[in-house]
Order: sequence, then structure tokens, then C-alpha cells
Amino acid sequence: MQKASLIILNIPLALVGGLVALFLTGENLSVPSSVGFIALFGIAVGNGLVLVSHIGHLRLHGLEVVEASIQGACDRLRPVLMTAMTTGLGLLPLVFSTGTGSEVQRPLAIVVIGGLISSTFLTLFAIPAFYGWFVKKERVEF
Repeated sequence: MQKASLIILNIPLALVGGLVALFLTGENLSVPSSVGFIALFGIAVGNGLVLVSHIGHLRLHGLEVVEASIQGACDRLRPVLMTAMTTGLGLLPLVFSTGTGSEVQRPLAIVVIGGLISSTFLTLFAIPAFYGWFVKKERVEF
């Protein structure tokens, strides 16, 4: 249950980035931006799951909480960044498009890109820091 709470922590972190991006670009909260939030939450939870499961795997192999958190963040840096960058770069043309339908697609892309910036940064730094608080100090059996 503690690990699930830690993974769900990514949702508010992503929400902040998406809302700030909407505010900075002057876009309104709309149906397309709401769809963007749904996509963003899925990506953020997936990134958190990748990191938390790897830290748990390292704990099963005998590492202490702090060591496992640091090592897990270092080991999963590339997969988390690759997910965020491919999604962000894939949606970047939607932000700058001017053709038909761009006014519908732009808020979706802005929310996802802005939320990915904040959630990726916070996933890599906040989740390892909070791991020791959320997960009980139970003894790990081999």
C-alpha cells in the first residue's frame, strides 16, 4: 500500500506542471486539455511505477533504503527520460501548428509537455527521497 501511495504521488506533481503550462501559454482549461491531463497522468504513473519497482527490486537484493533509492534513480534515469523526451518531442509539432484543428490539439500538447517537464524532474528526485518515508522499514527476506 505504501508503494502504491508513492506511485500515486506523481499525479499531483504532473498536475502542477500541466496547469502552470496552461497558465503560461494563456490557454484555457478545456476538453482537449482535460484529455491531455488523462494522458499525462498515465505517463507519470508509469514512470513512477518503473522507478519504485526497481528500487524495490534493489531492496530485495540486500541494499539499504538510501542506497537502493539512489541506485534506483541512477539506473532508471535513462528509461524515464526517454519516455518523457519521446512523448514531448512527438507532441511538440502540435504546439506550433497553425492549420485546421490546431486550436483543439494545442491545449492537449501543452498540458502533456508541461506536465512531463515537472513530473519527470520530480519523479527522479522526489520519489527516491520519499521512498524511505512511505515504505516501512521491514526486514527484507531473501
